Amino acid sequence: MHIILASGSPRRKELLEREGIRFDIIPAAGDEVIRGNNPAEIVRNLSRQKALEVAGRLETADGPEDFIVLGADTVVSYDGKILGKPASPDEAAVMLNMLNGEIHQVYTGVTILCVQNGKKTEKVFHECTDVEFRQVSEKTILDYIATGEPMDKAGAYAIQGGWGPHVREIHGDYDNVVGLPVKRVLKELEDLC
Repeated sequence: MHIILASGSPRRKELLEREGIRFDIIPAAGDEVIRGNNPAEIVRNLSRQKALEVAGRLETADGPEDFIVLGADTVVSYDGKILGKPASPDEAAVMLNMLNGEIHQVYTGVTILCVQNGKKTEKVFHECTDVEFRQVSEKTILDYIATGEPMDKAGAYAIQGGWGPHVREIHGDYDNVVGLPVKRVLKELEDLC
């Protein structure tokens, strides 16, 4: 079955490639509408919007007849606040200082939309991982921000990148923090399609 990743995220691409999954990439292009009362609802809704938008484009084009669209969205949550991608280095500093020495949650919502023989089935779920940072100095935070890495990451950090050494521990799926709970995705793909 033709699998389409509805995301331009290089991290999601790498996670799927690591598992030997063959897929194409068609990033979702629609405006994201945030719906939900908590991080889990929000990421599930955003992932579903992405998957439906890409599936809609495939259905109106001369795309494959049968296909699977995989949509995903990740947010960081701390003390009831959702931290997306920072808009500026100053905002990245605020986020990293907020998380410094603390435990926070990373939520990834996933939608698997299977279109087969004209019939649509979908599975929408989320994973949550607790992440604890070590206490670091202001200089360490500013040096990290100067690398530019935090600017396209939810919560202003990459666990698989330069911030990884400052993570004390995680409880849950490491890949979820990177951007896609790939083992759960594989299981759900088997069950759904």
